[in-house]
Amino acid sequence: MTGRLEGKRVILTDAAYYSGPGIVKVFEEEGAVLFADDSDLTEPGAAEDLVARVGHVDILIANHARSFVPTPTEESTDDEMERLMRSIFYPMHRMIRAVLPQMLERKKGKIVITSSLNAIKGREGGVALYGAARGAQIGYMLNLAHDLAPHVNINATAQAYVDNPTYFPEEYKSSEAFRRRFAQVPAQRLASMEECAKTVLFLAGPESDFFYGQVIPFAGGLAA
Repeated sequence: MTGRLEGKRVILTDAAYYSGPGIVKVFEEEGAVLFADDSDLTEPGAAEDLVARVGHVDILIANHARSFVPTPTEESTDDEMERLMRSIFYPMHRMIRAVLPQMLERKKGKIVITSSLNAIKGREGGVALYGAARGAQIGYMLNLAHDLAPHVNINATAQAYVDNPTYFPEEYKSSEAFRRRFAQVPAQRLASMEECAKTVLFLAGPESDFFYGQVIPFAGGLAA
């Protein structure tokens, strides 16, 4: 433990999903006052209520994820398109909108979006709708970074092949589909959630003070 987040008040959304458990472990070890939230943020007003309950927020980790079934685009439905946007993009925007007034007033704050490699690098397998929701996160972040600089830093990770219960459940990891997909990864292993969380920690901590609108791939070499 280095204590680089000592006393910093941090909201982590969807704490049980995606990289949430790893972020909880790493951030608590680094001394953060962590509000690991698992409430349903898809409802209008839920983000504002969460920020009101927490009060002062130094850092927002916008970790939004939902499981999905890869589906060919010609077989996809409007309901699934709306579900992915409602669970991945809309609550992220609402959380950011809710914390920004206090950060802008203080002229200080960090926002980190845990996004996906699918936002910046395509792949086959019926993931276009999911990639679109993740791409919306990144497009939003790139433009917002210009509005917030120099006082508030907003950046993102673009992760893939991080061992997590949302996208790599045990039954999937034992499947032939996973073995075929995994063969493409230069690292030849899954990363742990804690490894990924250390990249999130970098973007949340003081070392990233000169970073605005950056996307850091965390994908075992697959982004190269």
